[in-house]
Amino acid sequence: MINSKIITVVLPAYNAEKTLEQTYREIPFDIVDHVILVDDLSRDNTVEVAKNLGIKHIVTHMENKGYGGNQKSCYNKALELQSDIVVMLHPDYQYTPLLIHSMCYLIANGVYEVVLGSRILGKGAVREGMPIYKFIANRFLTLFQNLMLNQKLSEYHTGYRAFSGNVLKTIDYNLNSDDFIFDNEMIAQIFYAGFEIAEITCPTKYFEEASSINFRRSTIYGIGVLLVSMKYRLQKWGIARFRIFNLAE
Repeated sequence: MINSKIITVVLPAYNAEKTLEQTYREIPFDIVDHVILVDDLSRDNTVEVAKNLGIKHIVTHMENKGYGGNQKSCYNKALELQSDIVVMLHPDYQYTPLLIHSMCYLIANGVYEVVLGSRILGKGAVREGMPIYKFIANRFLTLFQNLMLNQKLSEYHTGYRAFSGNVLKTIDYNLNSDDFIFDNEMIAQIFYAGFEIAEITCPTKYFEEASSINFRRSTIYGIGVLLVSMKYRLQKWGIARFRIFNLAE
């Protein structure tokens, strides 16, 4: 806890047996109260590794629900545990758990209600292994999104995020896609609901076991990002309405 606020780390897992332990061992349990692992029908021994590590809260999908569907289960379970702060950490060790302190203190002290770990604020993204085409696409999409959403984020595509429980209760993330575009829909919902988002510099690792999507899936994702941004702007202008921007009841 920080300031009596319950902190939960959620791990959306798929074939993470090789990296889960290393990720888990670096979680700062001096402040983290709960760890939730949601396994999206992995084909390896992710669940067995999680049990051996002593992870108490394990949710297993009986069918593969996708990256977005996995996160929905993560946040729903975290809210069941009455979490005040929820950190979404990939169990593939691409993002360092050592930033959890910094992210959570910003939220626990009421400075921001959402904090993203940005790969772009520093200069290390490409040096650390981000493919050039992904870096260029990241820069283009982020520029377009900032224009459409009237914001100034350094990137919208990081998988390292921390939220207050209030944010998760306010937006209706369960209306979002079960695919990778879930992340961008969630950011658009957060801004539409009037919350501000902080960013901190986050070193990122790229290696064989780290999760990634291929060029085809990246292209589909990019098109989805453009559509989400345009939906946001059209609703702001009062030209159209979209369900994802409804507040949770």
